[in-house]
Amino acid sequence: MTTNKVEVALGPVQETLLIPLLGRAEETRKKRGLVHDPKAVEIVDSLDYDFGRWKGIRSLVGASIRTRLFDDEVRAFLDKHPEGTIIEIGAGLNTRYERLDNGRARWLELDLPDSMALRRRFFADTERRTMIDASALETDWYDRVEALPGPYCFVSEAVIIYIDNDAVEAMLRQLAARFPGAVLVTDTTCSKMVDDQAKHDAMSKMPKDAWFRWRCDDPGGLEHLDLHLERSRSFADAPAEVVAAMPLLYRLIFTAAPWIMRRQADGYRINRFRLGS
Repeated sequence: MTTNKVEVALGPVQETLLIPLLGRAEETRKKRGLVHDPKAVEIVDSLDYDFGRWKGIRSLVGASIRTRLFDDEVRAFLDKHPEGTIIEIGAGLNTRYERLDNGRARWLELDLPDSMALRRRFFADTERRTMIDASALETDWYDRVEALPGPYCFVSEAVIIYIDNDAVEAMLRQLAARFPGAVLVTDTTCSKMVDDQAKHDAMSKMPKDAWFRWRCDDPGGLEHLDLHLERSRSFADAPAEVVAAMPLLYRLIFTAAPWIMRRQADGYRINRFRLGS
């Protein structure tokens, strides 16, 4: 029997990009979900992949909350710099361009070759949108960024948290040295979250080489990398409109026992940094 489904051939870490994709699709199918992303629904329905192991896990909701907080930061950047450039580090099957593009900004989306090959099945380059095969740890793609108009906003959503500490620090130093004044939006995972992945509803279903690695207990303590923290939020800091779209249990915790949400969520943060001196 023939099928028109798109085959998924990804490495272990790259395979994690399917979790937020499914999360956005599931939220879109709800009457009042956290994210409205018809493209995610289209992609999920087109892939030859068994999403069964992810169905119903809380991390699907968490991934969509995370996306909303990332979108807030990128939207704020575009409001201030409507003709700036957004650089998506580890774009995966991200659809931020579809959600936030203002018709004026430039977008550079990079990822490893296997992820980018899958991405190109669903997205195409345009005059203002360019996709390239590149690793976050390489520097060759920096020239591609500099060829585009600034200011620059680098976005790393659930990407560098999968990389070892030394490699992440080297990458961040290089980025800050090359692009002083640019914005970086990235998430951080605390040591406890890294150590407890065997109990995590999503990571426990993945091989250990696909687990989080970067430990960052204090996002404000990255000044030695020339990263200057401007804002840091956990899920407990989600704005009211995001809370209103959460499932009932989450809303009840936020209103009746907010300290529980803060205690559980505080170690995972979405941060905005200013790069360079």
